[in-house]
Amino acid sequence: MNHPNTDHQSDTLLSDINTQPPKRYGVFLLNDDYTTMEFVVEILTEVFMLAQEQAVAVMLLVHHEGKGLCGTYTRDIAQTKQHQVMERAKTEGHPLKCIVEEV
Repeated sequence: MNHPNTDHQSDTLLSDINTQPPKRYGVFLLNDDYTTMEFVVEILTEVFMLAQEQAVAVMLLVHHEGKGLCGTYTRDIAQTKQHQVMERAKTEGHPLKCIVEEV
């Protein structure tokens, strides 16, 4: 049975819900004096799936500016990417740092 008041209340409740897109987080690599440029490009192409040309551009940004944006993601994905970078750098003996910031 259809109750007119119930339908109206549902419409009101749904219109009161303020849905926002999820916050976006940038994953950044930080420059250091020891991690090779080749390793940074490898990380950018394999973890962040950047094309070779894009990876080189980001690597140069990290090298010259001290910090470079690898990509923007939802929080969980950004943190997963950060973890992948840090684990791989540690395994291969590089002091590369990767941070996540809300953008």
